[in-house]
Amino acid sequence: MLLDTASLYFRAYFGVPDSVRAPDGTPVNAVRGLLDFIDRLVKDHRPDELVACMDADWRPKWRVDLIPSYKAHRVAEERAAGPDEEEVPDTLSPQVPVIEAVLDALGIARVGVAGYEADDVIGTFTARARGPVDIVTGDRDLYQLVDDARGVRVLYPLKGVGTLQLTDESWLREKYGVDGRGYADLALLRGDPSDGLPGVPGIGEKTAAKLLAEFGDLAGILAAVDDPAARLTPSQRKRLDESRPYLAVAPTVVRVAADVPLPDVETVLPRSPRDGETLEGLAERWGLGGSLQRLLGTLGA
Repeated sequence: MLLDTASLYFRAYFGVPDSVRAPDGTPVNAVRGLLDFIDRLVKDHRPDELVACMDADWRPKWRVDLIPSYKAHRVAEERAAGPDEEEVPDTLSPQVPVIEAVLDALGIARVGVAGYEADDVIGTFTARARGPVDIVTGDRDLYQLVDDARGVRVLYPLKGVGTLQLTDESWLREKYGVDGRGYADLALLRGDPSDGLPGVPGIGEKTAAKLLAEFGDLAGILAAVDDPAARLTPSQRKRLDESRPYLAVAPTVVRVAADVPLPDVETVLPRSPRDGETLEGLAERWGLGGSLQRLLGTLGA
């Protein structure tokens, strides 16, 4: 099981009241909410291995160099050295180091790699996996990894993590008309304002799905643009042709990496804390109470 950790703690932050606080009054709603999420996921799905995948760089330069608008609207501060600072709610930012410390003390693998997003870490773990993979994320970009033949599916939270949409290829075909492999092409054609991806003007989701059904993939669509006999409307042909510079780089930006240099980590789900003393101190300092105790009980079971 691979967790898109930021996606989950953002959901926890907005789903758990900020009246959930540490003894000193500091909000810990994202911390406790994430622990509750992990508890429920482990209880319901019993993974053998669990990795909390992190954004070491939420807006990698290699993606921005190709499409400068990539996530540009989320930048709070540009930095000459290191990743730009992302716009994050004031009371969430201080909770992230606490989340990291608690995961480390529990012994739950936590992996972020410089120059890459959590999506890329997830993509690489998925590519290397020898058995089924459950990806837990509120980010539809990861639908591109769904692969029935390999047992890779996305668990998309609809309400907390108690109600999950189990996304497999049949669900994708019914919803979008594509399989996992085709989802990345669909996404780059239609664009995604939340990621600053312009897409092809006039090509929405339904049109993109029809084009992919007709021509197979992005390469097939572009070949059709050059084929006068291909069944494209004049406006589609014109817009796709004018979008060639974007379409030349968009696949690299949209597709998650599968070759991230992952560190050597122990991914087996822990039965007991790696560092009980540190965990006890964190629990007392941040008032983690029942959330942590429930998770410890679930791990021990």
